[in-house]
Amino acid sequence: MERSLISVVMDSVDGKGQSLVSTILFAVLPIAKVFTICFMGCLMASKYVNILSANGRKLLNGLVFSLLLPCLIFAQLGQAITLQKLKDWWFIPANVLLTTISGSLIGLIVASIVRPPYPYFKFTIIQIGIGNIGNVPLVLIGAICRDNSNPFGDSDKCNQDGNAYIAFGQWVGAIIVYTYVFHMLAPPPGGTFEGIENEKLPTTASTNIVVPEKVPLLISKESEPIELESSRKGKIIRRLCYLAEKLKLKQMCQPPVIASVLAIIIGVIPFLKGLILTTDAPFFFFTDSCLILGEAMIPCILLALGGNLVDGPGAGSSKLGLRTMVAIVFARLVFVPPAGVGIVTLADKLGFIPKGDKMFKFVLLLQHSMPTSVLQGAIANLRGCGKEAAAVLFWVHVFAVFSMAGWIILFFGMLF
Repeated sequence: MERSLISVVMDSVDGKGQSLVSTILFAVLPIAKVFTICFMGCLMASKYVNILSANGRKLLNGLVFSLLLPCLIFAQLGQAITLQKLKDWWFIPANVLLTTISGSLIGLIVASIVRPPYPYFKFTIIQIGIGNIGNVPLVLIGAICRDNSNPFGDSDKCNQDGNAYIAFGQWVGAIIVYTYVFHMLAPPPGGTFEGIENEKLPTTASTNIVVPEKVPLLISKESEPIELESSRKGKIIRRLCYLAEKLKLKQMCQPPVIASVLAIIIGVIPFLKGLILTTDAPFFFFTDSCLILGEAMIPCILLALGGNLVDGPGAGSSKLGLRTMVAIVFARLVFVPPAGVGIVTLADKLGFIPKGDKMFKFVLLLQHSMPTSVLQGAIANLRGCGKEAAAVLFWVHVFAVFSMAGWIILFFGMLF
């Protein structure tokens, strides 16, 4: 039966202190592991060692994003997913969407109160509203499940289920980032963020320009239907190309998203799953290779994250100001998670969450309590406010070490 953290504390007062100690232990140890590996990455990038240079970290990040993370997602999600589970897991992508909505509303309220310097109002909303639903949760799940005595049971099943749940929401996150975030981080009208050049966006003007057509003196009746048909095809193709550009479909097709889609397609078709993903499949060597590569994702991404922190927040902090920076960090790590707890609790009462699946509910709660998304930082860089986003990411991840430990203690207290 689920309990709140208060009831856990009350149990400890009644002589069951071991329950509280074990809950805190399981919550803090994964954060300690993450902090230790990040510290090693920071040490390797420092001027005293200088193994992880800026170029080296960039290559390591590219390797994680383009190969290691997609391999982990494909293998873990593909093995876990079935057609029935696809129906049961529908609330995971819905939760990602609700996370964005609730976080953005909190960001709007905070930005209205704090009044960040122009033109960082929408920027502040995004930094508060968009959390990391992929990399950091995967790292935490890996750290928690690594211990054989973890509260979720068997380590292998814990890892597979947790990674599958997280990967299942990746595609929704990508769509949100490359549509909503891309639009919200647009430079101010008629200018840029502090004179930084921004990407030229497609406009609708080009599709509305009327070009006079050259009409021949003699019109062939036979050629008229062909020209009309080709003209219609051309308009359809142009509209589809414009729609694809407007929705940023090319940018959405990132390696982790492609891996998620392939894993879902192959996983729900028994014939294809029996060829590639099951342990006795003729092509299981491919899945096993992906698993081996995927195991390297967590240490590599933590080393890169620790290396990125060695340069500090940079010049972006001064542009945002202390008041705005504190508001962003505090709102993202303290105000957003309670709203998520309310959403997940309501969904559980409405029967949207599979009964008895504690890992499912834990992943949903994690999606609301993570630091600001790293992927939105890449979009911010494209839009001309990359330095400010880098400063936010630095401070949010520094304080997230402490906030995540606290929220995980609460989540464990609610679940066990």
